[in-house]
Amino acid sequence: MTSIAIVGAGPQLGLAIARTFGSRGFDAALISRNRDKLDQLVGKLTAEGISAAAFPADVLDRDMLTQALKDAAARFGGIDVLEYSPVGTIDSTALTTPTTTQPSDVQHEMEFQLYGAIAATQAVLPAMREAGAGTLLFTTGAGSIDPVPQVGNVNAAAAALRNWVINLHKELDGTGIQAAHVGIDVSIGMSVIPDFPTAQPEEISPAYWELHTTKRDEAELVFSR
Repeated sequence: MTSIAIVGAGPQLGLAIARTFGSRGFDAALISRNRDKLDQLVGKLTAEGISAAAFPADVLDRDMLTQALKDAAARFGGIDVLEYSPVGTIDSTALTTPTTTQPSDVQHEMEFQLYGAIAATQAVLPAMREAGAGTLLFTTGAGSIDPVPQVGNVNAAAAALRNWVINLHKELDGTGIQAAHVGIDVSIGMSVIPDFPTAQPEEISPAYWELHTTKRDEAELVFSR
């Protein structure tokens, strides 16, 4: 069996990615903070004939995140694909422009985006190295590439994650392990910014399958309209 661990599994893109891989025979390990929401997602996937399980963890708690990924690997016999895309909420994420940004505004986002991604990678990479195969996928908004002043602190941390992922791709070249950054240049599900393009999560999730299968030499894929 093969499995995918989705860190930050949400009701939109995370669920769509689980369906894309699950419909192709993958077990899906869903990891996020809210146990009740995870159980709802697992219920939906199970009803569709997809093998899935919930592993609650907060990406800000490195030990909890590492243990969740270890538990998922034990449950499904290993993790073949890691997808990291935690999404902050209005309550947890203060948005600042570059001129109003304080170091603490970026620090929280670095903990959430970059440091969480590093911890998740360290939890699964040794087994992938031993197997000589695996896929590591990391998602940000396209502001990591072309930043927007209204979300200056979030974009700064996302850019740091993007830089690290592309460098990881270079380091892992030739090992059989794919690492890639996915930049989402659309609103997912519904538009929150006037005149900004929108896409449904089911339209975006095939890009992750392509990176895992036919685009393993690419360090980055940007989804846009």
